[in-house]
Amino acid sequence: MIKVVKTGFYTTIQDTGRYGYRHKGIPVSGVMDAYSANLANALLGNDKNAAVLEMTMLGPTLLFMTETEIAITGACMSAALNNESIINNKKYLVKSGDILAFKAVTKGFRSYLAVKDGIQTPGVLGSRSMYIPITNRSQIENNTIIPVDTRIGHTIGYAHIKRDWSWFTDPVLDVYKGPEYDLFPEIGKSLEKNYTVSNVNNRMAYQVEEAFLVHRHSILTSATLPGTVQLTPSGKLIILMKDAQTTGGYPRILQLSDMAMAKLAQKRMGDVISFQLL
Repeated sequence: MIKVVKTGFYTTIQDTGRYGYRHKGIPVSGVMDAYSANLANALLGNDKNAAVLEMTMLGPTLLFMTETEIAITGACMSAALNNESIINNKKYLVKSGDILAFKAVTKGFRSYLAVKDGIQTPGVLGSRSMYIPITNRSQIENNTIIPVDTRIGHTIGYAHIKRDWSWFTDPVLDVYKGPEYDLFPEIGKSLEKNYTVSNVNNRMAYQVEEAFLVHRHSILTSATLPGTVQLTPSGKLIILMKDAQTTGGYPRILQLSDMAMAKLAQKRMGDVISFQLL
């Protein structure tokens, strides 16, 4: 078990998501930066669907009540185990009574903590990902007890990945044409510009500050996906993320690649992004 001493800014339990229920209006949810979360599970030899902690902007303080192995990936939050600094992208052994604490993010936006064999909270509709009202809570709270595997006999062999930090600074997001892309013959000039991430960004969607393209087109409400880029009549872009709704009535002009969505999940207000059409 792990006891949450302090929650941090916004810390949730996520796996790869909840599939097969979008026709009922239930979002996929799941880890925002799937690339980083996969690295954390791979360092521990976990199944790729093993649930992890997703920590946004400011990490939690955690008391371990059992021995296990951990790995931290994604954004840098100056993690310390019993007040000793530890690094991202490396496997560590923790013992009962150990304290793991995180500080505010210094690079990137979202960090991931994996434990051996994954977090063992009950699954709901095939996933442990937190999303209200599918799960009782949207995030962990102080004094939450997080169940983990209590089997003994973990091994602490060497496991360390050297990460390319340009993942957090590269502004370019790979995109495909969306279903309504061809409604806008002038879209090419807008794609050549840079855009600034606004303060409207969360697990549901990201918006940018600059207008992309003002228009008068309308469409019938249609299916959307995580990574779908919608264009409002006022020219604003709405980039849907993992907790996004399943339908929308704005033209779907672009679709982010899976890797682009993971990169965008590490951006925060004021960061610059650009689009590269594949």
